[in-house]
Amino acid sequence: MGAVSERSKRSERAGAPIICFATQGHRHIEGERIRVLLGQLDAEEFPFDRAHKLRSARRLARAVLKRRPQLLVMEGTGTAGGLVLLAMKLLMGAPYVVSSGDAVGPFLGLHSRALGVLGRFYERLLCRNCAGFVGWTPYLVGRALTFGAPRAMTAPGWTRSVPADDARARIRTELGIPEQAIVIGLAGSLHWNDRVGYVYGAEIVQAVRRSGRPDIVACIVGDGDGSERLRELAGDDLGSRILLPGRVPAEQVPDYLSAFDAGSLSQSVDAVGSFRYTTKLSEYLAVGLPVITGEVPAAYDLDDGYMWRLPGQAPWSETFVAALSELLRGLSRAEIDDRRAAAAAVSADVFDRAAQQRRMTAFVGDILADPR
Repeated sequence: MGAVSERSKRSERAGAPIICFATQGHRHIEGERIRVLLGQLDAEEFPFDRAHKLRSARRLARAVLKRRPQLLVMEGTGTAGGLVLLAMKLLMGAPYVVSSGDAVGPFLGLHSRALGVLGRFYERLLCRNCAGFVGWTPYLVGRALTFGAPRAMTAPGWTRSVPADDARARIRTELGIPEQAIVIGLAGSLHWNDRVGYVYGAEIVQAVRRSGRPDIVACIVGDGDGSERLRELAGDDLGSRILLPGRVPAEQVPDYLSAFDAGSLSQSVDAVGSFRYTTKLSEYLAVGLPVITGEVPAAYDLDDGYMWRLPGQAPWSETFVAALSELLRGLSRAEIDDRRAAAAAVSADVFDRAAQQRRMTAFVGDILADPR
C-alpha cells in the first residue's frame, strides 16, 4: 500500500513545475546563480524578497500549496526559506534541494555562540531532510553528506563577465596609479565584524603601510559599514598608497581586477573560511590574477603555482598581517609575472559555467527519477 501511495505521489508531481528561489533575493548574485544552474530545466523562479523575509516566506508557502511542485530548489540557507521547505516536506512530502556556499552553524557562530548552536541544528535538519545538496565547494558537499544529505554535487560558481581590452591601463589612469606600481587588492562587501574587529581589506591596508614601499598600492573596491574603518586605517596614505574607490557596477568589477597585480582571498582557517572558495577566486583566475591567501584547503587543492600561502589563523591575526607585510617588502615584478603566468595557464574547467549547468541538470533529473 505504501509503495502504491508513493507511486501515486510521484505520478501527481510528474507534470508539476520546479520552483526555485534565492534567500538573498532574486536580484542578488545568488538569484542569478540558481537561474543559470537550472537554465536547461523548466524551472519557475519565485521572487523571494530578502527585505521582507517573513512576507516572502508566507507567499512561498501559499505558492507551493497551490502549485504542488515536483521539486523545490533553494539557493542559500536563510531560515525564512528553509523553514518553508521543511514545513512543505512534512505537510505534503515536497522534495527539495539546497545550494549553499557556507557552513551555516559556524557562520552564525561568528555573531553569537547561541546562534551558532541553533545554526548547527538547523543545518543538520535541512541536510537530513533534503533530496539533494549542491555545495559551492567539495568541502561543503562532504559536510552535507555527513549531516545526512542522500546525494550531493559541487557547483563552485563562475565569473559573469570579462574585462575590456583597455581596462588595466584605463582604470589605473582613473585611479592615479603609476605604471610601475604593484597593486594588491580585492573587491567585495565591506562589512564590519564587531566580534573579531575586522573588515575585508584591513590586513592589506595595514601591510601596505607597514611595508614602507611607496610603489606598493592597496585598492579595496566595494562599500559597506566597514568602509569608514578602512579610511581610518589608511590615515595619511588614503588616496595615494591606499585607494578606496567605493562600489562599482558588477559588470565593471573585472575591469578593476585587471588593474591589480595580485588579489587577496581573505579567509580564516576555521570552520567558516576553510569550507569556502568564494566567488572571488573564479573572478581572479578569469583575469589571470595571482592570489594571496591563508593556509585554507583550497590554497593547497587548487594551487598550480599562482598562490602565496601565508601563516596565521585569520586575516585579522597579527601573524597573518606580519607575514603579508614581509611578503610585500620583498615582492618583485619578476615574481608577480611568474605567478601571473601560472594563473593564466590554470584550467578553467572547475569554474566552467556550462559544465556546472550540465551537472545540475543531470543531478535534478536523477533526483526526480529516484523512487525514494
